[in-house]
Amino acid sequence: MAIHFFKEEISFPFKQNKERKVWIKQVAFDYDFKIGELNYIFCSDEYLKQVNIDFLNHDYYTDIITFDNSEDESKIEGDIYISIDRVRENAISFNQSFESELNRVLIHGLLHLIGFGDKTSDEAQKMRSLESEALLKIIQK
Repeated sequence: MAIHFFKEEISFPFKQNKERKVWIKQVAFDYDFKIGELNYIFCSDEYLKQVNIDFLNHDYYTDIITFDNSEDESKIEGDIYISIDRVRENAISFNQSFESELNRVLIHGLLHLIGFGDKTSDEAQKMRSLESEALLKIIQK
């Protein structure tokens, strides 16, 4: 069970604290999943846009792209790419702190790996609700 944090073409202060990893593992456990190998890759807008083009044939900016590498249905394994530029912009747009928005995106990627989507308005609304639920768990600690 390992959660890793990497940076690609970006520099920003990120606390790889134990509490955050415990929180991510707890949210996975709440849905009856265990973490296998989970990689969070923090990057720039341009880096993530290129990932979007290369792997998904989408030529636009996004805040997150999630790749599911799981072979065992009860174990989460994947790579979650997060644009720090988008997180900063979204924090301003949603009137949130950078830290809060970053935590929301961290858990958003995990929820994708658990099996939740966000393509339809109903799915997106459910996803936001699940994100908010998960955020309460880290705030309480």
